[in-house]
Amino acid sequence: MDDVTTRLSHLDSCTVSDALDKLGLEGVAQGIQRLTTARRISGRVVTVKLEAAEGRPASSRHLGTTAIEAARPGDVIVIEQRTGIDAASWGGNLSCAAQRRGIGGVIADGPVRDVDEAQDYDFALFASGRTPHTARGRIVETGTNVPIVVSGVAVTPGDFVVADGTGVVFVTARDIEPVLAAAEAIAARERAMAAALRQGTPVTEVMGKSYETMLER
Repeated sequence: MDDVTTRLSHLDSCTVSDALDKLGLEGVAQGIQRLTTARRISGRVVTVKLEAAEGRPASSRHLGTTAIEAARPGDVIVIEQRTGIDAASWGGNLSCAAQRRGIGGVIADGPVRDVDEAQDYDFALFASGRTPHTARGRIVETGTNVPIVVSGVAVTPGDFVVADGTGVVFVTARDIEPVLAAAEAIAARERAMAAALRQGTPVTEVMGKSYETMLER
């Protein structure tokens, strides 16, 4: 890991979301849930764009395979599958290959399949839904490492993401340094507040006016 991804790995989605709020930035992707493992994932983004297969020539490579080979250990593959077609954007053999390559996980704005298999591999899978339907004949990959949209959030290759049991938050590469600094400061305050609560300080005192205004710009 480089310094940026190491720092990001110590932060959860709520803290990063709070930092975005403090800086007046967007990045929370709604409606995507963790389907496997209990781990938080974070890292640089490798993108995949999927579209309807109808009217397009059949690909010589299955969707997602180019992204797996392009990704570095710790990267997170992020998929746009907003066609409206019930077809999986990710499956079991892809999870196996990605896990062996050291990829941090997959986040799909669309359905995935072979969820139990991904769990067996201890591979982190986040998605907006599940389906047994294969992608074959239904959807195709139209781009790897291209700009995509995930739950209304514009995502560019090389951006950053944090995903955990609460949700998924993206940070642009342009904004990562100020967001990290703000998030680290917020995390430090949250730790201090938790320590005060454990020492018996009343919650109304700990979570008073200073807490309510801590994200003001």
